[in-house]
Parts: sequence; C-alpha cells; structure tokens
Amino acid sequence: MSYEETLHRIALEDPRVLVLTAENRAPVRGLPSRLGARFIDVGIAEQTLVGMAAGLALAGRVPVVHALAPFLTMRAFEFIRTDVGIGGLPVKLIGFIPGVLSDGNGPTHQSLEDIGLMRGIPGMQVFCPADADELTQALPALVAADGPCYVRYTTLARERDYQEPVLPGRAEVCARGQDVTLLAFGALLPCAEQARAKLEAQGLSVGLLNLRWLAPLDEAAIARVALESRALVSIEDHFTSSGLYPAVTEILHRRRIPTRVIPIGFERWFAAGRYQDVLEHAGLSGPRLAARVLAALEQKGS
Repeated sequence: MSYEETLHRIALEDPRVLVLTAENRAPVRGLPSRLGARFIDVGIAEQTLVGMAAGLALAGRVPVVHALAPFLTMRAFEFIRTDVGIGGLPVKLIGFIPGVLSDGNGPTHQSLEDIGLMRGIPGMQVFCPADADELTQALPALVAADGPCYVRYTTLARERDYQEPVLPGRAEVCARGQDVTLLAFGALLPCAEQARAKLEAQGLSVGLLNLRWLAPLDEAAIARVALESRALVSIEDHFTSSGLYPAVTEILHRRRIPTRVIPIGFERWFAAGRYQDVLEHAGLSGPRLAARVLAALEQKGS
C-alpha cells in the first residue's frame, strides 16, 4: 500500500487526523478530493504551515504536515521548536527530498542539517525509513503517538526482506560482525548492504545495523555491536558534524566503550546531479563505501 493510501486509511479511521501541505502535493495529490476540508494547502509558507498545525493540535487534532525537508526544518525551525516542541504537540512533520534524495537540486534544496536540528528538540522523534515499505509500516503507530515526529520521506522501493519489524525506537540488526559494523539509515542502507557484501568477500566479518530511528536512538543495540566489533562506521547522507556520527560517539563515551568510530558522510553540500551519480561522486555507492571502509581500517591497522 502506498504512502497516500496508508495515510488516507488512517484518516478514515481517526477523524482527528488532518493533512496539511505547503504546496507540496506530489505524494498526497489524491487526498484533497477524498478528505475535503480535512486537507489544507497553505501555499509556499512553511512557517504558517507549522503554526497552523500547532493550533490545530491544541484544538485536539492530529496534523500530518508535508513540505520540502530543507524549508520545513530550517525556515520553520523556530515554529517547530517553540509551537510544537515545547508543548510536545502531536504534529507529524513529513520532509520531502532529504539528504541525497534531493535529485538534481543544488545546495538551497539539499537537506543535510535536518536530523541535527530535529534531534535537538527534546521529545521530537526522528524516523528515517530506508524504503517506502518501512515508511508505511511505521506510519499508523507514528500518527497515533502522542508527541511530535519528523520523518525523512522516501519512495525508494524495497530491495530486501526485513530481519525485524519496524518498531519505534528500535534498530534492525541486519547482520553481526567482529571486524567492523556498519551503521546506516534511510537511502544509504542499500549502499551499506552492498558494501558489506564486498567487504565480506574480502574476508572481513562485517555487521550491519539499520538505524531507522535517529531519535530516540537504539542505544542498547549500538552499545551491543560496539562491544562485538573492533570498529564502527557511521554512514549518513547528512553533515557528520551534527548527525549520526556525534550521536554514536556520545553514546559510546557515556557508556565508556572505547570502540573506534569511522565517520562517512558530508562535510559540505554535494554537487547537484542525478541520484546514482551523486552516490558515486560522493563516495557513497556500495563499491566506493567498501573501498573507503577498507582504507580506513588499514590506515589504523584495525
């Protein structure tokens, strides 16, 4: 079932649910005629979008809002933090084209700061599905939850069987490894799986953890693989200064686990291009990831 169909079913079952957008209708273009007054388009006005959603939530509604990820999380950040976050309101924020999914767009339309911004709001859940199936599996529970949530929206097709169900705050252990464990999420999970296969073919024991939820992070799962592996690799389509890498190192520091963490992500905005070309150019495709991990391990003698 598609995202639109899943959201429509949820709205039919719960009359409190409203669907809002800032003129970004692509994934929900069939809902205005089906939801009527429960579908609201505020135009290109993300601050208005979030402010309105907060007011509706205070009135007992559950707003599911849609906008491009960079504009939703940055242009409307103060509104998210103050109107939604402080009150812990059940506003669900759906960010389109996050990270490398910003296909063909330049820096203004690239969202490489969104996870850091949203994780910084106490009580805000951050969900980063690897594919459309993970997104739709989690959507009912996500909408029903009491507090706010930010979602990195994706339409990527499912390429694998899940090892574990999609549960709030729970990582998926795709594989265990003694030499190194790859930590990945969202669009880069298939690339990490390809990298793992190539590294295993070279004789390494390689684990893989799918961190579907960046807030709350599955600290127990991260600590467990850190104790099992000689090194961890954080893989993210986000700035390493504020995304998965510092979150993982904070957990290990707090738990006094000395396992090395190798960061792979972005230090600056990426060159605009088609999705697969960006992955290759940025060193995030499966083969490039495997080569980078191997080089990092050999450099330190891990």
